[in-house]
Amino acid sequence: MTLELLHKPGMAQLTSLGIGGNARVLAKVRDEAGLDELSRFVEREGSDLLAIGEGSNILAGDGELNLALVQMACERKAEAEISGTSVRVPADMRLPGLLSVLIKNGLSGMEGLAGIPGSVGGSVAMNAGSYGTDMQSSVKRVRLWTPEKGLFWKDAANLKWGYRHFSTGTDEFFLVWEVEFELAPSTEAEVRSRIKDTFDKKKATQPVTAKTAGCVFKNPEGYSAGKLLDDAGFRGRNLGGMGFSEMHANFLENKGNGTAAQALELMSQATEAVSDKFGVTLKPEVIILS
Repeated sequence: MTLELLHKPGMAQLTSLGIGGNARVLAKVRDEAGLDELSRFVEREGSDLLAIGEGSNILAGDGELNLALVQMACERKAEAEISGTSVRVPADMRLPGLLSVLIKNGLSGMEGLAGIPGSVGGSVAMNAGSYGTDMQSSVKRVRLWTPEKGLFWKDAANLKWGYRHFSTGTDEFFLVWEVEFELAPSTEAEVRSRIKDTFDKKKATQPVTAKTAGCVFKNPEGYSAGKLLDDAGFRGRNLGGMGFSEMHANFLENKGNGTAAQALELMSQATEAVSDKFGVTLKPEVIILS
């Protein structure tokens, strides 16, 4: 089977936050041949389409969601191709798996991304970043798929990047299929040490093992969203099964049987409080599907 269709998939099983109702349908692309079938699926489903990776930055609404999801889920093992300091990987490789490859090959440049979950494709699609670096910093080119053009490579310089933002420059549905990175030569010991330092720092300050969707809000220019939330009294604030983390106020945790309604109400309260107290408008970093 090259394209597997799942009807009414549960968003709680498709996202790291573990909440949400059911989407209308999920198309799992099992191999390159499945892209032909995907073209017909996209044409049939129309506009309510979303490509997802491992769902590590998604807050899905409760109940029935009028969404058609597309996910790259190839059956072969995701492996890297290395040529000098260039590394080419399929989009469904997990970002921690890519960092393991970089350690073994002594390639530097992405150490600041340690501790970020999710797939390589999803990380590119939101330009994931932390500790002063992001995906854009190391991406050389991206292999994209669109219904009209099929598979094609596009240089990073010809794509639109921003803070937690990535765009192909058109409104057409796209899927990240492969990514090629350009790194700097180093040693296994040095890269391993820097990745360990980054992860240890995150583990000490962020709830990396909890059910979260990463940072809830973007950092407003000149501010730390976490500090604003902390100063507004939202660290550890709970509502039902959801709550802002005790470790870092910019993380919402599903503490057990949490719901999207609870998460959205907490976000609304936090946005209003920060605006009232500091005159700063917080904008979601997490992707809200409703």
